[in-house]
Amino acid sequence: MKNWETFILLLKSTSRGTFKKSHMAEKQAHPTEAPPFTLQDLRNAIPKHCFERSTWTSLRYTLVDVALVALLFAATKYINSPALPWFAPLLLWPLYWVCQGCIMTGCWVIAHECGHRAFSDNIGLGDAIGLFLHSSLLVPYHSWRISHAKHHANTNSMENDEVFIPYTRSEVGPFTPYEDIAPPKAFALRMVAIVKMLLFGWPVYLINHTTGKKYGKFTSHFVPSSPLFDDRQRYLVVISDIALVAVAGVLTMLGLRNGFGWLFCVYGVPYLIVNMWLVLITDLQHTDVRLPHFRGQEWTWLKGALCTIDRDYGFLNHVFHHIGDTHIAHHIFHRMPHYHAQEATRALIPVLGNYYTRTNVSPGLRGIWQALWDTTTNCVLVEDTGSAVYFKNK
Repeated sequence: MKNWETFILLLKSTSRGTFKKSHMAEKQAHPTEAPPFTLQDLRNAIPKHCFERSTWTSLRYTLVDVALVALLFAATKYINSPALPWFAPLLLWPLYWVCQGCIMTGCWVIAHECGHRAFSDNIGLGDAIGLFLHSSLLVPYHSWRISHAKHHANTNSMENDEVFIPYTRSEVGPFTPYEDIAPPKAFALRMVAIVKMLLFGWPVYLINHTTGKKYGKFTSHFVPSSPLFDDRQRYLVVISDIALVAVAGVLTMLGLRNGFGWLFCVYGVPYLIVNMWLVLITDLQHTDVRLPHFRGQEWTWLKGALCTIDRDYGFLNHVFHHIGDTHIAHHIFHRMPHYHAQEATRALIPVLGNYYTRTNVSPGLRGIWQALWDTTTNCVLVEDTGSAVYFKNK
């Protein structure tokens, strides 16, 4: 009981400090003016070898991740062993879920790198590995690769970005700010919002393009005729769908053979954890009171690419192949492989100056929780007008 009370007090203290932190963050807002450097200046600041893609290095990271997934899966047959104490499964299954979910997230990141053509000079090999890894995680590889490329081409454009476009005041409508709601209720509402996003955010985005560009008609990553794709790309959507059907078929056969309860334990829960990490990482990369979004001619590619944020995941930075703590470098040079991104980030920071935005909370997973709580509280909407707009909480 004491631990639970401590946890609640921590969350409440985080909530109370959030608004002060938000006001301070506004004073440190990312600039909206055109940067005093060019894309070529940034490229010149980075050692040339950072742009080199090594097929063997990428394969090594892939094989390590896949081997760890296989080893963890093989270990599950011992979890319910009668030789272990009765309570062992109560401890070992959650441990397996967390570890497997994190390693599988690393596999997801490698597939993401394949989609960016950062895996290898051999594009066909990268696509084959990306298709295998993403399909195994029930992700339509080519479909998402195409829409994700559009996101990189239009980052933080209110009209044309493909994901994480903020809701406007008119879209949100009348609402009561969290700070004006009784603390227990405000806490519950924020927790519901967080759980809903982490549990449903990824599949809902794939199915109906929630928070993406508004095309005026049904938009889905699974439908070849979706406005996300042009005529040259539709066959790739079909390939992605066929791969997903094949994986679903294999999972169904395994469930019929071994039981769907077993399937949920060895695959279903880690899959949900992958989705949780994916939504959490990508949301926090693009959501912060300091980051502006642009309308019309105020937006340029470089200004948009710079308006992301690097966040520290502690030891999980390595497990996630530094997708969180080197995200700005990735958005500027998306074909750079992840194993060079740290060095590139260190080289970029002096040139970027106040155009480099990093996490302003505690390091590691405690800071990630603080950032999630802060963005849920303060990043509610943007104004309907204005060429450069920041998130507001009221």
